[in-house]
Order: sequence, then C-alpha cells, then structure tokens
Amino acid sequence: MCTGSAELRAGHDSLRQPSIVKRATRTRLVFALLTSSLFLISLVFLILVEIGNVNAHQRRHSVQSSVYFIKLDLSHIIPRSVPNSILINSIARTLGLHDFYQVGLWNFCEGYGNTVDACSKPRTMYWFNPVEILLSELLAGATIALPSNIIDALALVRKASRWMFALFLTGASLTVPSILLAPLSIYTRWASLPLTVLAFLAALTITVATIVASAMFVIFKEAIHSAADTVNIGVELGAKMFAFMWIASGAAILGWLIQFGGCCCCASRRDVKTGRRKGSKKAYAGRATGAVDGGAGAGHEREKPKIRKRWMSNRE
Repeated sequence: MCTGSAELRAGHDSLRQPSIVKRATRTRLVFALLTSSLFLISLVFLILVEIGNVNAHQRRHSVQSSVYFIKLDLSHIIPRSVPNSILINSIARTLGLHDFYQVGLWNFCEGYGNTVDACSKPRTMYWFNPVEILLSELLAGATIALPSNIIDALALVRKASRWMFALFLTGASLTVPSILLAPLSIYTRWASLPLTVLAFLAALTITVATIVASAMFVIFKEAIHSAADTVNIGVELGAKMFAFMWIASGAAILGWLIQFGGCCCCASRRDVKTGRRKGSKKAYAGRATGAVDGGAGAGHEREKPKIRKRWMSNRE
C-alpha cells in the first residue's frame, strides 16, 4: 500500500511539470500580455498627444502639424457687420496678426492660409494666452480688445493647462512600468495587487488629464462663440488630438480592469505548483487519469500473489 501511495504522489508530482504548469496558466499569460498591449497602445497615443504641434513648422506634412487642441482663425476677426471690415482685417494682418493660431501641449504655432509658418519654443507647464501673443506680435502701440467673457475663460485655461500638462506626463511615466511589469502577475497572484494599484494610477491620471483638456477647450470654444458679435474668431477643436486622448484613456482603463481581474481570477503558476488551483483543465487531459490508474493498477498487481498463496494454503 505504501508503494501505491508513493506512486500516486509521483503521479501528482508529474502533473506539476513545467510544461503542464505553463499550459495550466496559459489563460493568465494571455490576459497579462493583453494588459501590457493595452498599456502600450495607451503609451503610443500619449506620445502622439505630447509631441503634437511641437516644431510643426519644420514638419508641415507630418502628423505633428495636424495634432492640436484648438485652432483659432483670426483671418476675419472684424465682423462683416462693421463698416470697412475687409480693409480693417487686411490692416490687422499687415500689423502682424496671423491668420490662425493652433495650440498644443508644449507650445502654439501660427501661420497664414493653411500653412504653419512658425512655432513658439516648447515650455513646461505651458498655457495658451492669446492676449499676450497678439500684443507681442502687433506693431508697437497697436492693440486688440477681447471681450470680458474670453478674458474670464483664459483664467480657467491658465489653471487647467498646468494640471493637464502634469497629469499627461505623469500618466505616461506610469504607463511604462505598467507595460514592463504586467507579465509578473503570471507567477503569483500576490503580484497582481501592486500592479493593479500602479495600473489604476496610470489610468486615473490619463483619464483625468483627458477630461480636463476636453472640458477646458470646449468651454473656451463656447466663450469665443458667445462673443461672435464683437469679434469674429473661428474656432476648431483638434479632432485628432481628442481622438488620441480618449483612445489612450480607454486603453488604460481596459488594461486596469484586466489587471484588477487577475487578483482573483485565473490560476497563477504558484497556485498550480502549490495545489491551490488547477488552472486550465485541458492541461491535465489524459495525464492525471493515467497517473492515478497506473498507480492503482500496480497496487492490484502486487496484491495478486498474496491472494494466490492464501488460496493454495487453504487447498492443502
């Protein structure tokens, strides 16, 4: 009987071979790689958000020149209802006013027609201040008055832009370790807890930054539209920039949810080795039964000689 028990233990030990453990935890491996892939997607689109509009005048036909939060069209800043508006608009252009200004995370760019001619130097914690920009570009003594509601919106832009800038960079920095460390959850479910916290912080910062940016520039757009009777400024939100932001946020949120599920779902390699969980049943197909049957069969074969000897002695 002891020999049979030993063979049973040997059969169970054979189920813990590395090849079987890997097959039993294949589902967890798939989800871990999916988590890394989602955070990689999030990082790629975050990079596109952060490099958008940087040195766009040097890359006029690249993605950077078309990725911006908001674009202001000042080519007809004086409404047509004002007498001699065409002449005044041409004079404003002569004084140094550009046709459009587009805003990125680090700087702004300007140009005439549809061509970006120049960009400001990238700065950390940048915020778009059109009043300062226009006064610096117009000739000495020339001024342009903006309605009070636009000035009030700029106060919001100043505060929100700094939070947006910090959150986007923090989110990108947290995404990198989330990509590299997510596969560690394959080995033990204990690793899923700190990785889930890390993934949550990455998803939270990226999503909050996206919400702040979306709300801020939508409010700024509405403030400009409300002053259409005073100044005729065309406003266009950057479709690519908004798409990139929300894709990055969505991928990060999905990555966090999958990482969170790994805390309680899917057996890890440590679970399989210690016998706490078996993992995928397909990994054991044809092995566990064979091992148990083999051990039991060997035990019965050893018992047969004893039964035969007793039968012979009784016959005599």
